Amino acid sequence: MIDFFLNFALFFLKSLTIVLAFIAVVLTIISASKGGGSQHGLKIEKLNDKYREMADKVRQSIMSKKEWGEYEKAEKKELKKVEKAGHEDDTRIYVLNFKGDMRASAVESFREEVTAVITVATPQDEIVVCLENAGGVVHDHGLGASQLERIRSRDIPLTVIVDKVAASGGYLMASIANRIIAAPFAIIGSIGVLAQIPNFNRFLEERGIDFEQVTAGKYKRTLTMFGKNTEADREKTREDLEEVHTLFKDAVVTHRPDLDIEKVATGEYWYGRRAKELGLIDELGSSDDYLMDKADSTQIYAVTYKGHEGLVQKLQSAFASVAASIGFGSRLP
Repeated sequence: MIDFFLNFALFFLKSLTIVLAFIAVVLTIISASKGGGSQHGLKIEKLNDKYREMADKVRQSIMSKKEWGEYEKAEKKELKKVEKAGHEDDTRIYVLNFKGDMRASAVESFREEVTAVITVATPQDEIVVCLENAGGVVHDHGLGASQLERIRSRDIPLTVIVDKVAASGGYLMASIANRIIAAPFAIIGSIGVLAQIPNFNRFLEERGIDFEQVTAGKYKRTLTMFGKNTEADREKTREDLEEVHTLFKDAVVTHRPDLDIEKVATGEYWYGRRAKELGLIDELGSSDDYLMDKADSTQIYAVTYKGHEGLVQKLQSAFASVAASIGFGSRLP
């Protein structure tokens, strides 16, 4: 009876994987067929204009025809006055968005956006990164952090705003900023490292199935899914994780030297208000309020880059997303 349930569970997991992969492929093909004419490359949007247009739509709906006419006339007059005065000496804010996944796949577009902005931004400007990242694979998020280091190395003020989550690899990225702003209920922290892997060795042994693995190098492979793991394997993995944890803590302290790192580097996370008390962030707030408050006095430009992605790349991304969603791979939680 136990064998039946084990076999059924394995069959179910395999079937679920196939179904999810099939759905992802179908959706990708549909997306590719519809998006053949979608634009790729660098896109710049002036957020001041966007905010003004949104406000004007509301005003036009609630004002009388006469009131709207008078307002529109006054607004056009003010805009002409501003255009005539020029903005040569005005500071600018460049807004980048980073929405992370386990493999930090947004890094490929993000590095293009950073490159574009740092070629024109000056220390009198500001770069705002709206970050949403729950962490993932170490080296992928390390590359994301290195993109923010490129900004800091040029003495351009860098602000990271977290509306939802900056945990583990996400906090590694956020910690590089001159200033971190987070919403009161944003998840912050998780300065820790995790490796997890299922082991099917006993299941295979009970069925008389041998697993052979040949390596050259004592530590070429430690923990394994199908072989028998030893205490030495586990100890080596723990040593590797401790080393990464130390690198993680050192990276955070480099830019936040006043942080009590041993107190917060426990793998725990906190919500915004408590994170501020602990020194993990500097201010409470949202990206919407921050940018709208700045819009009256500063030119704000949202910068996005969309690479050209063929059908093969879309299929690969779809399969990778499916694999990530069902828990394959090691990650920083």
